[in-house]
Amino acid sequence: MLDIKDFKKKLDKKSRLMGIDPGKKRVGIAISDENKVVATPYKVLLKDNYETFLKDIVKIIHENSIKGIIIGNPINMDGTASKSSQSAKDLAINLSKNISEPITLWDERLSSEGAFNLTRNLNTNTSKKVQKLDENAATFILQGALDYLKK
Repeated sequence: MLDIKDFKKKLDKKSRLMGIDPGKKRVGIAISDENKVVATPYKVLLKDNYETFLKDIVKIIHENSIKGIIIGNPINMDGTASKSSQSAKDLAINLSKNISEPITLWDERLSSEGAFNLTRNLNTNTSKKVQKLDENAATFILQGALDYLKK
């Protein structure tokens, strides 16, 4: 697991990144374009069994030529680590044991709220917005990291 500055150094100029919104059961996935400009919602994975989850992640990496992974780190609003923050770190550590692509954590404060607000003006009902919340939150996380990496 790398800090964001070391992560940036490991990336090729043209490479796609994966954003992960970690949850206890549902994990949102987003993918960037190869220029690392736009994050797009991809899918939601269920994390019932770690081995199956890992296979799904590896499959997405290979099918989409992913060269780096950004995992949302749900820290508290005051900047301290939350209980879920430790789970995000554990996920990053466990993935790094099986995946060679660089992995970093990204502050995801307000990502779920931001993702929900992005869909506020869409012509869909609340239940459909909630169904897409995890992958939209992953997109929000990934887009924030992409914007930072471009600076």
